[in-house]
Amino acid sequence: MMGPSLNIRRLALDVDKVIKRPSLVELAAAITTCSGVEAFNITVSDIDIETVGMDITIEGQYLNYDELVAAMEATGAVVHSIDQIVCGERVAERVVRAR
Repeated sequence: MMGPSLNIRRLALDVDKVIKRPSLVELAAAITTCSGVEAFNITVSDIDIETVGMDITIEGQYLNYDELVAAMEATGAVVHSIDQIVCGERVAERVVRAR
């Protein structure tokens, strides 16, 4: 559980849903109800016979991860992983290093 003192500014999540429910609009409505959300993007990344895979990026201040997961899962979606988390007083972008 991530406490309210951690200023989560961005979450990039890997989320799946079944083809029929929820619609992307229903999923968006659920995310909108969560505290701290200022903007988000839902991008369909893959579709197969039964499921739709999505990349969801949520930005704001003091995002509540547990609240977001509960809201999305209440619609029937499933959060598989956190692919990015950005915290702090400002957004730190990823710097790709040469290896």
